Amino acid sequence: MKLPLSGIEAIFSSDDLQVASEDAVYDFMLRWTRTHFQNPDERRDILCSRLSPHIRFPYMTCRKLKKVLTCNDFDGSFANKNVLEALFFKAESPHRQRTYATEDSTSTSRRFVERAYKYRPVRVVEFEQPRKQCVVYLDLKRDECANLFPSGRVYSQAFHLGGQGFFLSAHCNMDQQSSFHCFGLFLGMQEKGSVSFVVDYEFAARSKPTEDYISKYKGNYTFTGGKAVGYRNLFSLQWTNFMAEDSLYFINGVLHLRAELTIKQ
Repeated sequence: MKLPLSGIEAIFSSDDLQVASEDAVYDFMLRWTRTHFQNPDERRDILCSRLSPHIRFPYMTCRKLKKVLTCNDFDGSFANKNVLEALFFKAESPHRQRTYATEDSTSTSRRFVERAYKYRPVRVVEFEQPRKQCVVYLDLKRDECANLFPSGRVYSQAFHLGGQGFFLSAHCNMDQQSSFHCFGLFLGMQEKGSVSFVVDYEFAARSKPTEDYISKYKGNYTFTGGKAVGYRNLFSLQWTNFMAEDSLYFINGVLHLRAELTIKQ
């Protein structure tokens, strides 16, 4: 919090900044400006003109983007413009998103360039009727998967269903029956407590040659806070076959995963 404005700009302009998520960047920027600029007009000017170019709004969660729209530290039209741009980016295909990132890589703001987040961004489609349901898309690059070997894991950003926070986690683990390394996918519930409910879930992945999403695992589970469930060998393959150059599951170097969650009434 004691860093000067120029130092904050230098740090948050980096693509390699090790940070949990872009939501965390946004929260820090607000705390820093509120600490150093007590005058609301001056704070708004600094945030909009100097610091917000280093907030990569397209990688913020939709829940946090809603808060941007009601934040008094932003000019209303400025907030609307950035949130709308972020939502259009999220609606684009992964190929178009990568194109935007490449085109933006030489700009000063680099708003479409993804940082090295601790928690991987997801795209979420939510439904309220006829039952509470969400569809979550998680994309992992080939090198991200390779770095999981032999016992690593990577977590998604949180998403919400029925008022509860969930996350996905991808693992390299040992198949318990055959004792070889394999790719596993798990679904976890964030909050610890007494709340519990039954969730139907289905994991799918894009597969060659059609590149359609193919269902890989279905289940249901009674979740309570802090619990996780999933499948240790999602593709029924040894790790070396999963990661091979002719793997069916890496399309242009990206593994496309999908999870569908439905709360049972």
